[in-house]
Amino acid sequence: MSITIKSRKAKSRNLQNSVVKMLLEKYPYLTNNDIKPAVMGESGIDIKLSEMARKSFPFGVECKNQESLSIWSAIKQCEENAHNEKLIPLLIFKRNHSDTYIVMKIDHFLKFLK
Repeated sequence: MSITIKSRKAKSRNLQNSVVKMLLEKYPYLTNNDIKPAVMGESGIDIKLSEMARKSFPFGVECKNQESLSIWSAIKQCEENAHNEKLIPLLIFKRNHSDTYIVMKIDHFLKFLK
């Protein structure tokens, strides 16, 4: 059974909305105006951030909700979009009935460890 474009976009939108919800819970001083999902089909990062949000969460997020993910092309897309926004690339991905995972460069990860 082939998945339709409409259902693929809905899966992506669901992941974006889930990430926005988690971020707003993590940063309760931010609002829906500070962190919001990109409009489907809009180019660039998938989670739009205000200047205030970027100070707390300096990541350019690419969300992928796919059964089969080409990790290297997803990382490349994430890096290009984050670079354009002067943010740290952060790939967030999942598939049906799985947990959600992230990918980032190890040097970026190590900067956030205390």
